[in-house]
Amino acid sequence: MIKSAMNAGLAMALLGVAGFGLLVACGDNGPAPGAASAAESGGPAPPADGAGQKAGKAGARLPKLLDLGSKRCIPCKRMAPLLEELRKEYAGKFEVEFIDVWVRENAQAAKTHKIRVIPTQIFFDRDGKELWRHEGFLGKEAILAKWKGLGYEFAGAARPKVERWEAAKKDERAKDRVCQMCDGNIAAKTRVAVKTAKGEVRLCGPHCYFVMYSALTEDTAGFDEKVSVADHGSGKLTAATEAVYLYGLDGKTGRPWVRAFADRAAADAARGQLGGSLLGYDVLKSKELSHRCGFCDRAVYPEDASLVKAGGVYTWGCCPHCALGVAARTGKDIEVHQPDALTGEMIVVKTQGGTVASLEPKTAVAWFGMRKKPDGAWGSAGCFHQANFVNAENLKKWLEQHPLETGKLIGVEQALAGKMKMTAQQIEKACKIGECAPK
Repeated sequence: MIKSAMNAGLAMALLGVAGFGLLVACGDNGPAPGAASAAESGGPAPPADGAGQKAGKAGARLPKLLDLGSKRCIPCKRMAPLLEELRKEYAGKFEVEFIDVWVRENAQAAKTHKIRVIPTQIFFDRDGKELWRHEGFLGKEAILAKWKGLGYEFAGAARPKVERWEAAKKDERAKDRVCQMCDGNIAAKTRVAVKTAKGEVRLCGPHCYFVMYSALTEDTAGFDEKVSVADHGSGKLTAATEAVYLYGLDGKTGRPWVRAFADRAAADAARGQLGGSLLGYDVLKSKELSHRCGFCDRAVYPEDASLVKAGGVYTWGCCPHCALGVAARTGKDIEVHQPDALTGEMIVVKTQGGTVASLEPKTAVAWFGMRKKPDGAWGSAGCFHQANFVNAENLKKWLEQHPLETGKLIGVEQALAGKMKMTAQQIEKACKIGECAPK
């Protein structure tokens, strides 16, 4: 009778501790120590050999990952499929064990391992010695990175290797026909020119100008007076602030299109043929700057961007990497919906505590567009050169269609880790242009 009462008391105490743990575990515990390397680091580099530095001999005890949680707590539920993947992919390399501490008969395990919150992961060496523990959700890649940090590097399923460090063809376009924002072609009837003390900045259209404007760090007072736009009828440049703009929406995508005219009568005639609405410069500017990237604050069209849900608030990412960066900027768990750049198939990423909690489809990969800098180092090619794909095969097909792209395939979790390691100061400066000057 006394023993039963003690067991009941222990179970109730455990429920109290576990209940507190659920509150803590559902919060943002931040990126785990030893998380995956930043997506922004490095250029061409030899792949890791994947050989376990402490690979066990046949018949020897294996290192173990012990996860103590519950089948009912939300972060524990998110960890369950990740643990199952690890159990299957790394069978014979390390053990994966789960204990449901909300089950009465497992109450002693919580006490033995001094569990304060759930889920808690404990890493053990072959001799059963505790090496490290973590409280809260811990993503798959973070787990593997931690094992590596502890001296264990387990060879798992190899990620497809797709990289290109030299463009597939030479860019023979004249420099004055290449947009200095998106690298797209500049058409005579949509071009934009910005006068600077160092020369003329050339852009492919009004939208790229407003993207540039939203990323400037210099004083923008009176900046619009430096801008000229091409009259869509004659191709001649006219002051951007004096032009009349025909603004409409693409019938299939809903994406805006803009035509500039020096003469209102010509704009009105074009409206009769194309539809749309006539706007003055200030109204157009207001509309173009109304939607911003939730990470770098650049102007975006939602039709071009990733949809991001952060703490119940919806925003956008101007590229797939910036979309993941919303987790770093806000400190919240996020959900990203990003179309495959080739097919438009939707890729959904959910984060927990700064790591990837789920990825659908699981085969999804990220393209990290990179360019060689004047000093020879490789760095990001910018937001217009980043993309996600449902699998590596789609990425390869996309590269065939974009022969000028250089960079490499990385994991979505690696792209997230690159953003999570950024400081507040780095995030504040992310994607900013500084002084506007020609390339």
